[in-house]
Formats: sequence, structure tokens, C-alpha cells
Amino acid sequence: MERPKNIFGWFGMKQEELVLEDAKKHVEITYQTVDWFKKAISAFVAGNNREKNEAIEKVSECERQADELRKKMVNELSEGLLVAPDREDLMHFVKSLDRIADWTNGAARLLGFIEQKLPDNVLENISLATDLIFNSITKLREAIQSLISNDFKKSLKDCEEVDHIEHSADEQKKVLIGVIIHARLEPTSLLLTYQLAEYLEGVTDKIEDAADFIKVVAVRVN
Repeated sequence: MERPKNIFGWFGMKQEELVLEDAKKHVEITYQTVDWFKKAISAFVAGNNREKNEAIEKVSECERQADELRKKMVNELSEGLLVAPDREDLMHFVKSLDRIADWTNGAARLLGFIEQKLPDNVLENISLATDLIFNSITKLREAIQSLISNDFKKSLKDCEEVDHIEHSADEQKKVLIGVIIHARLEPTSLLLTYQLAEYLEGVTDKIEDAADFIKVVAVRVN
């Protein structure tokens, strides 16, 4: 039996090319959302408020674009000829990508409210947590590209990397919270920074959710 040419071919969608193009766009916008957040963190660590705020605005713009694409894709899937389980699986995947952008935007909003200059060890651990997010979204992006190209072995390997990074993010969250608790922060900064730590780990959770779907599809079509 000939293999389907991509993930959407496996689902048997007659409008697969249209949805595939939107899915590629959604993945790229989600990636850009995280990339701009990483730039916002770098500017924050460097004490450059102007660049930080500009990057935060870019995060917000990307999140809005991702949300519009999500709505478009959900409408396309609702109007397609997929059987219920396949449609629900794809909708779950689309929404899981959108949640990555949502949580990244939430983290960026929290960052925008932090005005106090944070201690170096807090900044260092926020940067480490952000690097994990960026590495994770990069691997998810590669996993999706490999899946579309029918390189299922590479896709599964990338998904495994996402899993490993998520575990590292859990540990990094514990370290970051410990550093925050022992830092001499103003009450508002303490609350915001603690919430930021929660959001940073939450983004990697959402990336892992999307990778779990890719992993299931790669196993089924391999």
C-alpha cells in the first residue's frame, strides 16, 4: 500500500493542501511567537526596556495571527469530510499549537509588568528556562517538517527530544522558584516573577502536548 504523502493525506482530506498550507503557517507563527519572547527576555536581562517592550508587542502580534489561523483551520476542518475521530484529533493538534502561542503571550505580558531590576542569579535562571522553551519549539518545528516529508524516524527522534527538554524544564522551574524565593524582591516583583516561572514551564508543557500528537501520527503511518 502506498504511503500517504503527508499527515493530511493519511487523514484522507480532500482539502488537504489548503489545510496543510495553513498548518505550516501556524507552526511558523507559533515558532516566531517563541522567538520574539526569547528576544524580549534577552533585552530584559540586558536592561534594555525599549527593545523588551518592542519584542513583547511582536509576541502579541504573532499570537493574534496564530489565533486567526486557528479559527480558520477549525472552520475548514468542521466543513470537511473527515470522520469524527480524525477531525477531533486534528482539531486537538491545531488547538495545542495555539495554546503554545497563548501561554507564550501570557509569559510576555507578565514580563512587561516586571519593573524591578532582578538579581543576576534570577535573570540567569529565567534565561536558562527560556532557552529550553526555544530549543523545544525548534524540535517540535523540525518534527512537524519531518512528518510532512515522510521522515517518520526523524520526526519521532525530534519528539523524544521535546520530551527530554520538558523534563529539564520541570527541573529548571524548581531551581528558578528556589532562587526567586530566596531573592530580596519587592512583593509585586516576587508575585510576577513567580508567575513567570509557572508560565515558562507551562509553555514547554504545551509544546510537549503538540509533540505527543505528532508522535502518535508518526507511529501510525510509519
